[in-house]
This record gives sequence, C-alpha cells and structure tokens, in this order.
Amino acid sequence: MRLTTDFIAELIRAANEADQLTHHEINRLFDRSIDTIRDVREQTGIAEPHRARDVLIDLRIASERARDLSAAEVRDALVDAADVIRSLKVLLDRTE
Repeated sequence: MRLTTDFIAELIRAANEADQLTHHEINRLFDRSIDTIRDVREQTGIAEPHRARDVLIDLRIASERARDLSAAEVRDALVDAADVIRSLKVLLDRTE
C-alpha cells in the first residue's frame, strides 16, 4: 500500500503545480488514477458503480480533454482522484 500512498502524494503535488504540467503528464496522471481506483475497488470488493457521475467517467473525460482544461480544472480533477484513492485505501486498510 506504500505505492498507493506515494501516488496520492504525487497527485497532490501535481495538483499544486497544475499550471506547470504538460498535457502528456496530465494524461498519464489521470490514466494512472483510473487504473489505481479500479485496482483498489477490486481489492476492496467494491463493485464498479453504474452511475452517470462515477469518478472514473469524469477522469476519462478529463484525460481526453487534457489539452482544453484550465489549470484549475486539472487541479480539481487531480485532487478529486487523490481523495477517492485515499478513501478507498482507508477502506482497504480496515478490511485487512
């Protein structure tokens, strides 16, 4: 789980420097966030939500629109991803 904690910190650092990130770096962070959320959901046994407002959908759209997003939008999406991953990690830690 240390890798997950490190990734959460990386997302927060990136959010604080959103105006300095390249589109490639933004895409990569969003894609890694999607993969991490899916992996941790699987580990916790949480089924994929089938809601229109699932964070994975929002992150996929943000990844595809990375060139068009403002620094504030990138920051908000990265913070949201970090928050979801942190919440899932806490849940996973409780089940172990």
